[in-house]
Amino acid sequence: MDHIVSLDANARELENLLLGNKSMIIRGAHCRKLPHGRVREGDNLYFVCSNCEGEVRARGTVSSVFCSGMLTEEESYGIIIRNQDRLQLPDNQFESIAGKRYLVLIGLANIERLIPFRFDSSSFVNSVDWIPVGNIDQFILSGRGIITA
Repeated sequence: MDHIVSLDANARELENLLLGNKSMIIRGAHCRKLPHGRVREGDNLYFVCSNCEGEVRARGTVSSVFCSGMLTEEESYGIIIRNQDRLQLPDNQFESIAGKRYLVLIGLANIERLIPFRFDSSSFVNSVDWIPVGNIDQFILSGRGIITA
């Protein structure tokens, strides 16, 4: 399964993934919501920055997934603190996610920069930061490719 995932541009999440400073992303909420239960090891994540105007810039393969059950505030903080070396959350992101009842931690491998491409979002009802798309090829508007160095 392919997913389109928005990353926080202000926190430089994409840059930190590409540089290898970070190898995990997180989603947290007070109820179960995407991607809870919808992402699996081996899935491909296609990354869009919150300020990239809908262009996919990179991709990575899911290497691990942790979907929590309902957590106490203390448990939520503990899980994030134990994984902070891979998450590399700046203070503002930490404060916005820590304490949430449900967490999804996604380990990543094979993160690579792509030649930016746009995708057709017209079939998506809600503007969300996580979109399971099945096969990304069905949603491409312009050419894409991997930048090789």
